Amino acid sequence: MAALEEEFTLSSIVLSAGPEGLLGVEQSDETDQFLVTDSGRTVILYKVSDHKPLGSWSVKQGQIITCPAVCNFQTREYIVVHDNKVLRIWNNEDVNLDKVFKATLSAEVYRILSVQGTEPLVLFKEGAVRGLEALLADPQQKIETVISDEEVIIWTKFFIVFRHPVLIFITEKHGNYFAYVQMFNSRILTKYTLLLGQDENSVIESFTASVDRKFISVMSLSSDGCIYETLIPIRPTDPEKNQSLVRSLLLKAVVSGNTQNGVALTALDQDHVAVLGSPLAASKECLSVWNIKFQTLQTSKELPQGTSGQLWYYGENLFMLHGKSLTVIPYKCEVSSLAGALGKLKHGQDPGTHVMPRFVNWETPQGCGLGFQNSEQSRRIEDSEKHIEVEVRKFLALKRTPDFHTVIGDTVTGLLERCKAEPSFYPRNCLMQLIQTHALSYSLCPDLMEIALIKKDVQLLQLCLQQFPDVPESVTCACLKIFLSIGDDSLQETDVSMESVFDCSNSVHDEKMEEQTEILQNGFNPEEDKCNNCDQELNKKPQDETKESTSCPVVPKRAALLNAILHSAYSETFLLPHLKDIPAQHITLFLKYLYFLYLKCSENATMTLPGIHSPTLNQIMDWICLLLDANVTVVVMMPEAKRLLINLYKLVKSQISVYSELNKIEVSFRELQKLNQEKNNRGLYSIEVLELF
Repeated sequence: MAALEEEFTLSSIVLSAGPEGLLGVEQSDETDQFLVTDSGRTVILYKVSDHKPLGSWSVKQGQIITCPAVCNFQTREYIVVHDNKVLRIWNNEDVNLDKVFKATLSAEVYRILSVQGTEPLVLFKEGAVRGLEALLADPQQKIETVISDEEVIIWTKFFIVFRHPVLIFITEKHGNYFAYVQMFNSRILTKYTLLLGQDENSVIESFTASVDRKFISVMSLSSDGCIYETLIPIRPTDPEKNQSLVRSLLLKAVVSGNTQNGVALTALDQDHVAVLGSPLAASKECLSVWNIKFQTLQTSKELPQGTSGQLWYYGENLFMLHGKSLTVIPYKCEVSSLAGALGKLKHGQDPGTHVMPRFVNWETPQGCGLGFQNSEQSRRIEDSEKHIEVEVRKFLALKRTPDFHTVIGDTVTGLLERCKAEPSFYPRNCLMQLIQTHALSYSLCPDLMEIALIKKDVQLLQLCLQQFPDVPESVTCACLKIFLSIGDDSLQETDVSMESVFDCSNSVHDEKMEEQTEILQNGFNPEEDKCNNCDQELNKKPQDETKESTSCPVVPKRAALLNAILHSAYSETFLLPHLKDIPAQHITLFLKYLYFLYLKCSENATMTLPGIHSPTLNQIMDWICLLLDANVTVVVMMPEAKRLLINLYKLVKSQISVYSELNKIEVSFRELQKLNQEKNNRGLYSIEVLELF
């Protein structure tokens, strides 16, 4: 459990906080002392336990501090930069900053970073980094440019990993975000592109990070109010290459996306984060603590006087501006456990967390020995799924080893065994991550699509059809049944891949298009009616027939699912028997969609559909033939399919006519080719007249 204790004002002194708040709060050489830098000219040293300042230093009038003051833990001195390039160093005995050590640098400083156990680092605005000692040895040394033009540093963090300094800073350029990781033991600088995923239009409001032995976990709070996580490996696989990293959703809707005063996020430990912001659009600002491992809100405190949208955390204290005063909220947290996260931790019970080994027994839910009642089963399942998802994501971020495919196969097998034994357990996000490794096939995990069919998980079924080359025809038809029968409302709530669906928003004819019924397109006119064997009443087309034939009969998401069926491999011999089991009304709907696709193909000379991975003409025609071969005796008895069958008949008849004419032209071209070959010995110039009959 986590708890926020009673807040207190650190000092009655009103700080000079500009529109963006304070410049920073940094740890001093004593655990109970902190350096606070306002947005103007002053640095104040506070002792938290006494609730009072120990010292105050200001730059002279006309100068302005441009980055927070920090402590050099090796020398117990303080460092600050004013006017972007002027560095000052002083200690507790100094009174006037104008008389302390001064060094004017050759480039503008973004931030000075200092942690226990190593010398401070100076990060310049152009991305270069220098150790303090090397910089002071030659303050006017040339500083190289690391980041590109218009790229701006927006956040940075300094760690000690394996006793070596690691610096990470994040930049932004035209809405794109990049992470730079500097390993000082090897002098390696690695650049990563941070992909925002589906929510590409969101703006990142705040960053924080934690580190373990393998990863830097960068968490970001976006304008949509959600927290996302990006895992950056400590040891990059290819340091020289600009690599891309996709963030994943960690917590959903923790604050309102309309917070006026800004939001803040800070990591408290491996399992907890503190969030500053309004939980609802009209509510007051709150400080909340979330357990990211178990997806639970631990505690929150309302801040009625408002904040600057800034938050700092050191030791067991959270610092923020509450109203106009610097406020401290002590924070206590026990070791993270599922029972503790749910407020059910019993006395005398070991609250230690479970650490997932590399080859974990996925069939056993973690924390199942905590003695929960049935009413809490769903919460335990949800937390277990999230924990598994995080561990799988970490494994996939590592460099691939020779046994990678074996580990993936064993993991999926274990997860599916647990899914069958425990129906409420269904880690779909984890399964989708594993499918996208391209290390699986249907024959390796046949239960995967079986369970997805039971769950009617069309998104996972679509992904399996796209990734697996060996899906049996019976399973393909089972997927087709679900794709055709699922309701439009259910589809709207489903996230499926739409890359195979072209924009058919302009498919419906307007009045002018309806008048152009005599225009032939690649030899086929959908409005032409020369079917001599059709009844006279069918020659009189309804007014909306043109619209029906030229507008998509299914919603775009259903079209995407049906396109996955069209792309799947099959054997006609094994597929036909299963197509006979599909209801006639669904067969008719599928035929209407295929006929629509054919009409769209016929609109251009290449006979292809626009878009990425769109169905081909051969796939469309093959499936029309398959459906009619398997169900023609049933479809012809349906009144609503009568017009469709006539259109398909005219389609075939027109194509036969086109191919007949092409065959005639082919014969003529052959004769011309023979004549040309016989007269190759003629002179350089001649005039010939050829008559074609």
